[in-house]
Amino acid sequence: MKQSGALRALGAMSGTSLDGVDAAVVVSDGHRILEFGDSAYRPYTDKQREVLRAALGKWQDEDVSDAAEVVETVHAQVMSRFEGIELAGFHGQTLAHDPRGRGTHQCGDGGVLAELLGVPVVWDFRSADVQLGGEGAPLAPFFHFACAKYIGATEPLAFLNLGGVGNITYVDPSFERPEETGALLAFDTGPANAPVNDLMMAQRGLAYDEDGGIAALGAVDQALVEEVLSRSYFLRMPPKSLDRNDFSDVMALVEVLSLEDAAATLTELCVASVLRGLEHCPVLPTRLLVCGGGRKNAHIMARLAADAGCEVLPVEAVGLDGDMLEAQAFGHLAVRVLRGMPTSCPSTTGVAAAVGGGSVSRP
Repeated sequence: MKQSGALRALGAMSGTSLDGVDAAVVVSDGHRILEFGDSAYRPYTDKQREVLRAALGKWQDEDVSDAAEVVETVHAQVMSRFEGIELAGFHGQTLAHDPRGRGTHQCGDGGVLAELLGVPVVWDFRSADVQLGGEGAPLAPFFHFACAKYIGATEPLAFLNLGGVGNITYVDPSFERPEETGALLAFDTGPANAPVNDLMMAQRGLAYDEDGGIAALGAVDQALVEEVLSRSYFLRMPPKSLDRNDFSDVMALVEVLSLEDAAATLTELCVASVLRGLEHCPVLPTRLLVCGGGRKNAHIMARLAADAGCEVLPVEAVGLDGDMLEAQAFGHLAVRVLRGMPTSCPSTTGVAAAVGGGSVSRP
């Protein structure tokens, strides 16, 4: 039963892996998660995925109407399945992200969805943060803080999202509010599934390396991994963020390798980036809770467990849904935006002060 002051919010997310749209219900008052509701997933067709891939890297002053139509149509199809929704959070599809340059670009119009769904839609979550000097990403940390409270955590822990790009949120649940100094630290760790997915698509016509099976057969080119880790991004102190294609040139570096060795090397790059990221945490987390597609990759999970120095678990181990966490995050953040609460702060995006991003479109 929904408690007084809480809203039944539907969040939707289309990530950098370009696999499809996740949608999930969360009941939240903006501070606390009271319960999780139904969820649904709608994959993109191969043709729709091609349209989105063709639009990657394009900005607001370029024609992305075909991509916008795909994003809005598929979101409408999956989000219209839900009943009893009072609010929706729509992230859109990130096409380009350059917070220190041209800004950030999430494709899709929340106003279109507000008319179709008949409820207020919060969208364009990142622009305000970037305009105030932030990275505009990652945005899930305030939700991760609420999740830590929801599962009753008392010791510092970290959430690791392995999508196209990896990002980590260090949470100290002893604090009362996520924007308090010391409560959170968040940043993108480096490339995660995107390079391996691109490799598999180019050489095998497959969307990903299932269970890390091909990577497990290969030998890692450790020199190549160390070469990439020497790049300036990994020398920067967090918070910091990446675009999906910031490391697209590593594909050329592995061209001389066999498919198995290339997959092993790109997968090791993902793992090594996470291990490097853990060094930035104020203390080593007691648990590393993994969400996103990477948690289903047995090879990645085994490598993390071997070297992370802490317990590595899929988020399902603590009763959360790793497939829907990002979608749920934007439902929770939508409530915060509607209530005038911050959605990012200096320790999560590097923004000058705690800020609430997001535009609200009403039907």
